[in-house]
Amino acid sequence: MQPSDIPAAPVSEEIPQELTPEQLDLKSEATTEQSDEERLLAILEAIVYVTDEPLSAAQIAAALGEPPARIEPLLERLVTEYNKPSHGVTIRELAGGYKMTTKAEHHEAIRAFVKNLKPPLKLSLAALETLSVIAYKQPITSPEVMEVRGVQGAGVLKTLLDRKLITSAGRKNVIGRPILYKTTKEFLVQFGLKNLNELPTLKEFEDLRRLALSDSDAPAEEEKPAEGTPEAAATAAESAAPAEPDTATEAEPAPEMEPEQQVEAAAEAAPASEAEPEKPAEAPAVEETPAPAEAPKTSSDE
Repeated sequence: MQPSDIPAAPVSEEIPQELTPEQLDLKSEATTEQSDEERLLAILEAIVYVTDEPLSAAQIAAALGEPPARIEPLLERLVTEYNKPSHGVTIRELAGGYKMTTKAEHHEAIRAFVKNLKPPLKLSLAALETLSVIAYKQPITSPEVMEVRGVQGAGVLKTLLDRKLITSAGRKNVIGRPILYKTTKEFLVQFGLKNLNELPTLKEFEDLRRLALSDSDAPAEEEKPAEGTPEAAATAAESAAPAEPDTATEAEPAPEMEPEQQVEAAAEAAPASEAEPEKPAEAPAVEETPAPAEAPKTSSDE
């Protein structure tokens, strides 16, 4: 009997079981919970990356409005993931928080790379003005740039040429054939532009200027004391206290007096100088000198 003559065993076909609504709900909830966890993990990675100082799990949890018990396991997952050799950076626990740093084994290569970096681009106000004119009016000649700015700028153009932010774009077909200038690819890289179409329009600049002027002209609102403070209580007491009556307008009228009483009151109110006339000043007493005694008569007089 040949092996091919042996009848094959019947294969039992598995019939897929239909999921109940409860199982479908549990599966969707698990998928939603997993997507939320992955989203939170990505947020934690971005937070650790952008912060300069180490942040603790409690600080991150308070900022995100999440319980620390949920944040700590996710941070540990990030630490484990970045410790793999396939990553050039790692997440370390420093000073009670988490911070992203480069791995120690790559320090020499990174130090050599940093030494070869170009210094950061720094431009003066005059260079920025000249570059703006060229960016919006290109191709443009040096005299046209000076006409727009109103000042001489030959030295500024040389600086921009040395920084490779502008380059020559031929010559203009006029008398003297001046050189035309335009921006370069380095200009787009330094200012983070895809192309020149992403430059802000003049209308956007006008809107920003108008908005800045409106903000500066708006009157500053008086700050009200916070509720529950002594200042707020004092303010409320002052507003609730009844206003004091005006003594000049709300004084009680004087009671009516009879004519005799009015005369007596006027006499009492009169000053003492009017009531009693002044006495004349007495002359100083003059001392009387005694008369000289008569001399006795002598016999010759007899």
